[in-house]
Amino acid sequence: MKKSILFAALCCVAAVFVACDKNEPKDGSNNNDPKNDTKEAVDLGLSVKWATCNVGATSPEKYGNHYAWGETSTKSDYSWATYKYGTYNYDGDYSKMTKYNATDGKTTLEAADDAATANWGSAWRMPTDDEWTELITNCTWTWATKNGVSGYEVKASNGNAIFLPAAGYRYDDNLHSVGYDGLYLSSSLYTDSLYGAWNAGFYSSHVYRHYYDRCYGHSVRPVVVP
Repeated sequence: MKKSILFAALCCVAAVFVACDKNEPKDGSNNNDPKNDTKEAVDLGLSVKWATCNVGATSPEKYGNHYAWGETSTKSDYSWATYKYGTYNYDGDYSKMTKYNATDGKTTLEAADDAATANWGSAWRMPTDDEWTELITNCTWTWATKNGVSGYEVKASNGNAIFLPAAGYRYDDNLHSVGYDGLYLSSSLYTDSLYGAWNAGFYSSHVYRHYYDRCYGHSVRPVVVP
């Protein structure tokens, strides 16, 4: 009888630990299981289909993870000191960029450096700058709140829509502008200044394209070719 009671108690403790382990961080990321089961694609009538969630998220309103451009895993410090493919001192000298530079001529991320492909599988990839531009110019963007999270509902002419949460960005060891700012990586290098990469960004008042330092941590919304 005592053994049965002890076994039952141990099972309850184990169940509690399992349940706690499945809880997500408060920032909405899902670092323990970036290969989640919500990899669904939405047809917006464009050249690619767009995922319903960010990489590292388990629902559309979750922030997910942040990645430096060309890196496929998260880290605690997003700066030039930790960037995988070189460093930059803002002096116009790009010679310390060890990949995606003037020498190799690569301007689009390879699959091995694509956070969407690495975390979700070969069917998925990060959108190019052209594909972000297509999404911006051919859909209606409306600032909205989904389950208490601010971001944009992006609706196509066919009635289908996705939600992009304002997940902020990471620089050094800090998370900035959550709830106010969304910065999403493209797979396209900014060729005029090789330390940068194209992003799609937004505030509640406007949506835009811009380039940012490769070392910053930004959100990733995958796409899949129909």
